[in-house]
Amino acid sequence: VPKKLVTTVSGCADDAVAGLVACNPGLRLLQGHRVVLRSDLPAIRGRVALLSGGGSGHEPAHAGYVGKGMLTGVVAGAVFASPSVGSVLAAIRAVAQAGAAGILLIVKNYTGDRLNFGMALERARAEGADVRMVVVGDDCAFATPGKAGRRGICGTVLIHKVAGALAEAGASLDEIVEKVTAAAKVMGTLGLSLSPCSIPGSKPSFQLAEDEMELGLGIHGEAGVRRMKVLPADKAVETMLEHMTDPSNASHLSLTPGSSVVLVVNNLGGLSCLELGIVAGAAVRCLESRGIRIARALVGSFMTALEMAGVSLTLMVVDEELVGLIDAKTTAMAWPNVPAGPATTRREEVPAPTEGPRKPQDEPGIGPGTARVQRVLERVCSTLLDIQDKLNELDRGAGDGDCGHTHARAARAIREWMRSRPPPAAPAQLLSGLADVLLEQMGGSSGVLYGLFLTAAARSLQGHSDSPAWADAMDAGIEAMQRYGGAAPGDRTMLDSLCAAAQALHSLRSPSADPLQVLAAAVQSAEAAAEATRHMEAGAGRASYIRSSRLEQPDPGAVAVAAVLGAVLE
Repeated sequence: VPKKLVTTVSGCADDAVAGLVACNPGLRLLQGHRVVLRSDLPAIRGRVALLSGGGSGHEPAHAGYVGKGMLTGVVAGAVFASPSVGSVLAAIRAVAQAGAAGILLIVKNYTGDRLNFGMALERARAEGADVRMVVVGDDCAFATPGKAGRRGICGTVLIHKVAGALAEAGASLDEIVEKVTAAAKVMGTLGLSLSPCSIPGSKPSFQLAEDEMELGLGIHGEAGVRRMKVLPADKAVETMLEHMTDPSNASHLSLTPGSSVVLVVNNLGGLSCLELGIVAGAAVRCLESRGIRIARALVGSFMTALEMAGVSLTLMVVDEELVGLIDAKTTAMAWPNVPAGPATTRREEVPAPTEGPRKPQDEPGIGPGTARVQRVLERVCSTLLDIQDKLNELDRGAGDGDCGHTHARAARAIREWMRSRPPPAAPAQLLSGLADVLLEQMGGSSGVLYGLFLTAAARSLQGHSDSPAWADAMDAGIEAMQRYGGAAPGDRTMLDSLCAAAQALHSLRSPSADPLQVLAAAVQSAEAAAEATRHMEAGAGRASYIRSSRLEQPDPGAVAVAAVLGAVLE
């Protein structure tokens, strides 16, 4: 049985409704019933009250749509089960006694819901209440719907909104019934799923193979019209829209080029928001290519089937009046902040900003300096390419195993850069140019860390190139890395090698220092420090999430830095 985060299986429907009411000051529970009502019931005196409901497990439907400008109240059944006649009747009496001028029941087309709401309606009428019922069947799945007719699914939420805006504007019960009936006729929905769902405490309702998706399934995990191999999102959306608008399908929606629609891209509960965004873009593109104008698009979870990883698309053909009703304000917490404007994939992009004026570079001359720089950089590049596999291996224990790839990418980028133009011999320009290359091409955190180091070191070297200036540049680079990277020496990162080398370079500040000897000492210190990371606890970077007992090897970043310094000195 799949895991569920519930307190008790038997109390899950009550607990979910109680949680919603606890978090929303505009809602109240009706004593003794799983019924949620607006907290400002007296405000409906003289207006039409709207009631809806159905099984739990479709959250935020239906209680999330209770509020000014939408539903007056909802009745919730157990998970995927119709609410009882007694609870529906109690909700009707509560709004009738608050002085409602007529009551409309908005019911999804399922036998259980029709029976229970219908029975309550008959009893309420016998008590003298003015009650009507609209049954919504927006499912486009079945080409030859049986006696039960089309199922009521996510399109019902648009009916709640249209009815709610009309009631808020003071429309009569007859007018609301007429307008929502007309709107329901020009609306269709189709679902697609990659997974089943399971009622708390039970096994999944059906099985889908790893490589299968199901088209046209309902919101209770009941079967659809066909199974097929998993398609890419754009093809899946095309298949859905084809089926929804296919004239040979008796439950199709007629869409003619030039018509305007409201589109709802509904998460059936378990799809990631990333996938939902991809589906939404594909749906807009596909509709546009058919000459359909998308007056409004709503993307989110509106009517779900527990944790089903799937999506449904709803289309309602709209005129200006319907768009106005969709745009009208509501306090219902599950109704999104819909942007009042059309959806399109053809939006103009903001032009890319122009780059700031570049400092005039020293003209790259081909002097002895340039040739030396080229030789050193070439050694660094070959070293990094040689140790690629070793770095990946070291990184597998602690990270994602790509440290070698990242450094090899840097090496290839530097080679490419040297091929395209001679590297500048002036230290500040050289480091600044390298920083640009690594930031653009290297990737990963290392790319940014090297970029920070080189940029700060370059600024420190501006106008200086004596030996002490290099010690200062090293310190400036390390300071920038620590400021943004958050690591310190001893955290088992590339900083361990760098800081050890920097310590040694401080000797360059004494006038009698022999630069080559100091550099050799710096390389030795860096190598020793890299080796010492073998016994350290990771305090930063991805490795810090792993228990140290598993990290018996040196840190790949520290090893790479020591190798680079070694190559510079050779």
